[in-house]
Amino acid sequence: MQNNIRYIKIKQHFEDQKIQKIDNVLENVLKKFNDLEFLGKNIAIAVGSRGINNIALIIKTVVNYFQESGAKPFIFPAMGSHGGATAKGQAKILESYGITENSMNCPIKSSMEVVEIDNTGLENKLYMDKYAYNSDGIFLINRIKPHTSYHANYESGLVKMIVIGVGKHKQALEIHQHGTYGLKVLNPKSANRILSTGKIIGGIAIIENAYDETMIIKALQKDEIMIQEPELLKIAIENMPKLPIKNIDILIVDKIGKNISGVGMDPNIIGRRRVFGEEEPEYPNIKEIIIDDISEESHGNALGIGLADLITEKLYKKINFQAMYENAFTSGFHERAKVPIIAKSINETLKYAFRACGKPNNRELKIIRIKDTLHLGEIYVSETVINDIKIEFDILNETVNLLDKNGNLTSF
Repeated sequence: MQNNIRYIKIKQHFEDQKIQKIDNVLENVLKKFNDLEFLGKNIAIAVGSRGINNIALIIKTVVNYFQESGAKPFIFPAMGSHGGATAKGQAKILESYGITENSMNCPIKSSMEVVEIDNTGLENKLYMDKYAYNSDGIFLINRIKPHTSYHANYESGLVKMIVIGVGKHKQALEIHQHGTYGLKVLNPKSANRILSTGKIIGGIAIIENAYDETMIIKALQKDEIMIQEPELLKIAIENMPKLPIKNIDILIVDKIGKNISGVGMDPNIIGRRRVFGEEEPEYPNIKEIIIDDISEESHGNALGIGLADLITEKLYKKINFQAMYENAFTSGFHERAKVPIIAKSINETLKYAFRACGKPNNRELKIIRIKDTLHLGEIYVSETVINDIKIEFDILNETVNLLDKNGNLTSF
């Protein structure tokens, strides 16, 4: 059915400012903490589950800094329900990013045990990872980016990590039971309280450009985090990639994954949030979304499939329902874990999607194919999309095959 559709490979032009020598820049910004005394201190380095480019290099450079300062750093997974909400699962996520005890030359302490801390005046309880609590200080490392469920002054970044990451699964449940109110209102209040304990040393805030490359690395002392993160978030939003046109008939997504977005594919990119009480994004409008596969780094957690209309049997067979459901139950956003229509192959998903679009002449269909929602530089578009594109782009190949001879998606 799709044989008479011509697909074109294009490259979108986005702002491409990036850091060339990550370790050099990081070593320089870390000097901000030189006035602090670290000799002999156990420093807990918080590392999350979000996909961050150059993450292993960044973590290793931070570990080296503390070791050279005479400290005894260790890494702990600053995650809520990810990794199936198990210590082993969260350690495996770090391992999949190249973060191991051997590669980092320091211990990795993964546990779901927490210590309850003072929450006077708050609506919610406060918890802290037991290893972090017993350390001499916590150092945060995270990417600043728009959240997948809501918009506010603080979204995904160091502030969220202070509470839901450092507080593990128990804290995630405590905040998420309040819905987006918990994330928008209770999370910043809780972060302020935790910062007031003096346990947080500071952190590294990372911003990536539209090509998923490291654009900004900023060191923030503990008193700067709440003040500066909203401004960094604005920069992150301005540098997000986007699909080239607003109205799309079919979006084909090669892969979803927890290393790509907390919801597998970023709602800010696909225009589907599906969180009760939150408005849907205005851009784009997509009739049918198809997902072909899931990344290995997700370990079967296919959260986000509920935002699609069709998935392949290949993807369905890789789903770890326990991990996915634990993530959905923790957030309370069950819609995102609902299984859409399952087709035997990518070819079959296309057949069903074509029918649903209501355009008998399939050459009129506006179709876009992407690797994932992190990588929107190079994409496939059907020929009808070209005339609607308003931003700058290059044509890389005027005729590309969508499927190979075995009926699988061709390699980008």
